[in-house]
Amino acid sequence: MSKRVNIKITVLFVLSVSLIAAAAAAFFLTFYYRHVCFQILGGFCEGILQKNPDSRQTVLELLKTQVFDTAPREGSPYLLWDTRAIEQSQGSQNLLSAFGYDPSNLGIGGTAVVWAAVFGFLAGGILFLFSFWYLHKRSAARIQTLTGYLEKINTGGQGLLWEPCEDAFSRLQDEIYKTVTTLYQTRDAALTARNNFAENLSNIAHQLKTPITAISLTVQMAEEHLRDTRATAAAKGTCKSVPLAHCFEEIKQQINRLMHLEEALLLLSRIDAGTLALDRKPTDVFTILSLASDNLYELFIQKGILTEIPEMGEMDIHVDLDWTMEAVMNLMKNCMEAADIGTTVHCSYEKNPLYVQIRIWDEGEGFQKEDLPHLFERFYRGKQAKDTGIGIGLSLSKAIIEMQNGILRAFNLPNGGACFEIRFYSH
Repeated sequence: MSKRVNIKITVLFVLSVSLIAAAAAAFFLTFYYRHVCFQILGGFCEGILQKNPDSRQTVLELLKTQVFDTAPREGSPYLLWDTRAIEQSQGSQNLLSAFGYDPSNLGIGGTAVVWAAVFGFLAGGILFLFSFWYLHKRSAARIQTLTGYLEKINTGGQGLLWEPCEDAFSRLQDEIYKTVTTLYQTRDAALTARNNFAENLSNIAHQLKTPITAISLTVQMAEEHLRDTRATAAAKGTCKSVPLAHCFEEIKQQINRLMHLEEALLLLSRIDAGTLALDRKPTDVFTILSLASDNLYELFIQKGILTEIPEMGEMDIHVDLDWTMEAVMNLMKNCMEAADIGTTVHCSYEKNPLYVQIRIWDEGEGFQKEDLPHLFERFYRGKQAKDTGIGIGLSLSKAIIEMQNGILRAFNLPNGGACFEIRFYSH
């Protein structure tokens, strides 16, 4: 319903109630006015008769010809016209009642007022019933429209609600629209989650396939090599054992890769489900960077890479120490793998009123331009990536940091080198 229709219905309701009220008021006020006039006139006549008893006939004639429209009722004591009637009237409430008159004999209002009151009642009643019927009809139409919209949604249809109206159903319409919008968003989120789940399963299967295939080929080669060696030794009459250390070492590496992949996938599933428990406490940034560097010390030594972590004063961030250190280790390791021998992986941190910023960068060639948009995607490995990982580390780091009111981004420095920037916001 439009606002104009609401105004019209309101006007009709007010008009109908006003007519009924006016009719009732006119009807009751007329009777009340008659009664008051009757009492006043009776008192006046009684006062005249008390002061001048001989004027009885004159008063009666005046009342009969000038005041009352109808004759007194039959059987009135006054019709006997004796002294007893007048004496009886002295103790009554009104002398006119003793003469056989009542308020209806006064020529005040009459049938015109009654008919006007009846007409007002009828007109007001008709307007009220019409307004009520019209409002009921419009309400039924609104309910039918809302019901049809919900039926359309339940049967898989789509579409927006009609133009909003300002009436009793406006709030209900808004709530229905909000609920339907939320359901659409929930459905889209569920579809996205299902697609991501299917994609993750495909990636997991692909990642698991690589080490399993390598293990299978290594075992087959070892069996063939062992069988050929035994056949040659038997033909020569010797039984010389053949070292298979390289095969077992390959198998061991692939098993370690499978174990690492399993742990990473379990961690990713906990992050996606929101069940990863974080013990967030105020922690010094220098402590986090130093512990992460210490845990990677052996790898840095083997690669011939140095680390530089300047002490820039105490700066606390509200994070989980262990998981944040794990995220920083992944970033340092990524820089180390991209750096050349004899170079340094640098760290710095600073604080402002909004956030604490941590930077980790290397002295290498930097990220490839086509790799930058995909660096934090799961299982993504750059074109020049070495066969040393499975492409989950950066994704884990980003997820852990974002769970603690932080952001992570990667870019190339103007003078060369890949840089990771972390910001932990204060609020």
